[in-house]
Parts: sequence; structure tokens; C-alpha cells
Amino acid sequence: MTKPNFFNVLILFLSVYILGALLIGVIVDLPPETQKLLQIFDFAICIVFFLDFCVQFYHAESKLKFMRWGWVDLVASIPMIDIFRIGRLLRFVRILRVVKAFKSLKDFLDSYFENKAQGTLNSAIIVAVLMIIFCSITILQVERLPESNITTAGDALWWAFVTITTVGYGDHYPITLEGRLIAAVLMTTGVGLFGTFTAFVASWFVKG
Repeated sequence: MTKPNFFNVLILFLSVYILGALLIGVIVDLPPETQKLLQIFDFAICIVFFLDFCVQFYHAESKLKFMRWGWVDLVASIPMIDIFRIGRLLRFVRILRVVKAFKSLKDFLDSYFENKAQGTLNSAIIVAVLMIIFCSITILQVERLPESNITTAGDALWWAFVTITTVGYGDHYPITLEGRLIAAVLMTTGVGLFGTFTAFVASWFVKG
């Protein structure tokens, strides 16, 4: 049984994100709250990776044949939290995550969307998730003034979510120029994604 195409695309994008996060963690000295945010994302993504492994293993006709490559997916789903930060194991997991990223790319290229509308919606959902991740991490880097009200991982996540959904409660907001530019990009993305969702619903009703 073939996995849903949306799941293929999701795994690909999450794998690419993981590689980016690994690179940032190596070359940049991140503040504690940003590290905490990255760990939250990493743990959540590893749950998706593990579910991906379980689904593939369950539907594999030959479990033994599947495990020739399946073990890579299984080990790559180990989260990079402190309890698992054991020297060689940590380096091994990092290497396998690189392998998984290329494997995910191959899976994506081997698949295709059943229809254009569904493909557009899938892409829009993934863009929304990635924008929330990217902007919540970035906002913590630029909002470092004493009077800033986005100071924790929770603040950043909440702000990014309400901004991209165009709700904008106003309890957390950027005060720096860089932060406001990030907010503008996130809001513009949210408006565009809402239009995509509306178009998909309209096309669904027309077909129905």
C-alpha cells in the first residue's frame, strides 16, 4: 500500500527542516529559549517520523525486506533531547537523518498528487507549518530588547500561530524593526494560504 502523497511531502519537508536545524545548531550559539524551541519541534517531528515508520512497516509485504532501509527511518526518529545525547549515538543519528532526507526526496519524486487542487492544499498546509516553525525561531533571535514581550518558546509559538491565522490577539507582538518585518511576511503568507484554502473548498463543492 502506498502512503498518501501528502504524507510523502510532509516527511520530505520535515527531513529538510531537521537538516537545517542540525546545521544551525552546529554553527550558531543559540540562546536557551531558542534551543528549547528547537527541541520541542524536534520531538514533535520525531513522533511523525516514528508514525511514518510504523505505517510503512505495517503495510510492507515483506517485513524483512522493508527493514533493509526501514531501520534508517526508525533510528532517525530518535529525538535529539538531552536523555539521548550520548556521544557516538548522537553523531550516528545525525548521519542517518541526512540519509533519511535523501531517501524522503526519492520517495517524493516517485510519488505524484492525484489532482492539482489536492496538491495545492497539501503544499499550503506544509508551508503554514514550516512558516510557523521558522518565524517562531527567528522572532526569538531578533526580539531581545528588555521591553520585548516575546521572550519564551511558548510566546514565540503562540505569536506565530495567531499571526499566520490572521487572528492576532495582540497579547504578544514584535517591537523591533526586524520582528515587524517577520510579522509582515507571516501575515501576508497567512492571507495567501487562506485564499488557497477557500479556493480548494470552492472547487470541492463544484465537483460535488
